[in-house]
Amino acid sequence: MKPALILAGGLGTRLRPVVGDLPKPMADVAGKPFLWWLLKQLENQGLRDVYLSVGYRHEQVRAGMGDVFGDMHLHYVVEDEPLGTGGAILKAVAEMPGDDVLVFNGDTLAVVDLAAFIADAEATDADVALAAANVPDATRYGTVEIDDARRIRAFIEKGRSGPGLINAGVYHLRKAALTDCAGLPQRFSFEQDFLGRYIDQIHLSAFPGVSDFIDIGVPDDYQAAQTKVPALIAGQ
Repeated sequence: MKPALILAGGLGTRLRPVVGDLPKPMADVAGKPFLWWLLKQLENQGLRDVYLSVGYRHEQVRAGMGDVFGDMHLHYVVEDEPLGTGGAILKAVAEMPGDDVLVFNGDTLAVVDLAAFIADAEATDADVALAAANVPDATRYGTVEIDDARRIRAFIEKGRSGPGLINAGVYHLRKAALTDCAGLPQRFSFEQDFLGRYIDQIHLSAFPGVSDFIDIGVPDDYQAAQTKVPALIAGQ
């Protein structure tokens, strides 16, 4: 299995009323940090080498997770200043082996068969493949528009009501697609400044194989995660 990167440097500003000053991935879910559940999911699917991009209160993340999680080795890449999702990925992949990596948002959990996802990304020869979820109400998410070949043709800003296909925060990234991209600043958004800006210049594909999805970024969903996340992991 390919090396994985988890973006675990989030401040969790919207969760402050319920989790205090904890880093968002360390928010308690059913007695364990949310990051524990995400790592457990990755271990269950055979990952062995995981990098954590950390920033805000990174000492708490390392103290809580350590350097070994089950059969996985954990490596930490520290942001000395906030770099945005894109800057964090760019910094981390420089330390990661191989040509391709998996990338996970540290505040979402998507139920997806990673072996099938990787095989699909390789079969479509995508520079970036993202796992996508069909949700009944996409209002608080941006949606993804794809063609018949599942190539991504547009990212639509959040606010459109009704069902939609959304980015579930799991990527298969060809490192060179990012590292060879000229003109990127040190701090940037992976979603807006890279994927959105270069959508016509790189091959972006969607894998609509996410069977369930939860984002703990707002208090209501964080409360729902207390029962939903353990059930999702137990069901895999």
